[in-house]
Amino acid sequence: MGQKLLREYYELCEGGVCQDLLTEEEKHFVSNGGMMLTGIIQKADTVNGNGRVYPEHVLKREMVNYSKLVKERRALGELDHPDDSVINLKNASHMMTDVWWDGNNVMGKAKVLDTPSGQVLQSLVSAGVSIGISSRGMGSVSESQGNTVVEDDFQLICFDFVSEPSTPGAFMMKEARDYNNKVFTKADRINRLLNEVLNEKE
Repeated sequence: MGQKLLREYYELCEGGVCQDLLTEEEKHFVSNGGMMLTGIIQKADTVNGNGRVYPEHVLKREMVNYSKLVKERRALGELDHPDDSVINLKNASHMMTDVWWDGNNVMGKAKVLDTPSGQVLQSLVSAGVSIGISSRGMGSVSESQGNTVVEDDFQLICFDFVSEPSTPGAFMMKEARDYNNKVFTKADRINRLLNEVLNEKE
């Protein structure tokens, strides 16, 4: 089976305060009217709402490579899913500022940008609209024991905000203002290979 665009959805809910997850710079950003969103953005070895399973070793490899984009402040995402593997800068609504593992859950922090799409996203979340976060990537799948399993050729592209949440129990939340109450380039692919070689040596 050939590669295709794979998209997954996780529910975004407003509520809850996790100020301990924010850096001082992010706290300053929020206190001045900005918006940070935190929560589950992917799951490993779990059948998701689209009936697919991401093996832990595949997702961990991709998150190592995605972390490089996060550190370089290039981990952008869009509001709504395009039907291709290109991140359109004109539609960028947010930037992922951190990703980490919590059990088999991939957690993340997203900074909502002051762009046209980012302003729409912030308005929707502030109004209590149910928004989902969705991973976008390229890869093939196979059938195994009644499940659709994502293959080793999977490449994570980004995380987008969408209107179709489908995974119960997975959510992101808005950070409270009141604390008291890019597509892979050739260089990216080379770095991915180097990361895999270094991981094998370790």
